[in-house]
Amino acid sequence: MSYVNDADFNPYAAPKAAPGGYGSATQAPVEYAGFWVRFVALVIDGLIVFVINFVVGFSIQLLGAAAKLDPAIGALVSSLLSIVIQICYYPLMVSSEKQASYGKIMMGLKVTDLAGRRISFGRALGREFAKILSAIIFMIGYIMAAFTERKQALHDMIAGTLVVKAR
Repeated sequence: MSYVNDADFNPYAAPKAAPGGYGSATQAPVEYAGFWVRFVALVIDGLIVFVINFVVGFSIQLLGAAAKLDPAIGALVSSLLSIVIQICYYPLMVSSEKQASYGKIMMGLKVTDLAGRRISFGRALGREFAKILSAIIFMIGYIMAAFTERKQALHDMIAGTLVVKAR
């Protein structure tokens, strides 16, 4: 049967039925990560970042002492590197293929945009800076994740991200 001669044929219309007997693809429902599982992931990440900062800071102090530098210079360099590590750890991790920091990986979570796609480093960095707003007034921005429909904290809403259970 030729559709070209059909009076109802429109080459630009969506197909009336899936060809070949295939059903339409349905997307599995998204399971948002709750407050407590996110909190545990944050604690794990905090410990990881602490250990990294401790090792880096201790190494710089040892190198500074060996080079007979003023300890204040070593402390300044350690502090600056600590800030860089803190700022870069989360964005690098959540914008990677894993879409999660090590804490989130251990808890079976990942960060996505609102459509479920991986986020860019720029969006992840913006999300990281938005965490300052989440923390600024008694951590209310973080606590919001317990009460919002999609379990979003303030920084997730600002960055347009979701934390979901990874499959």
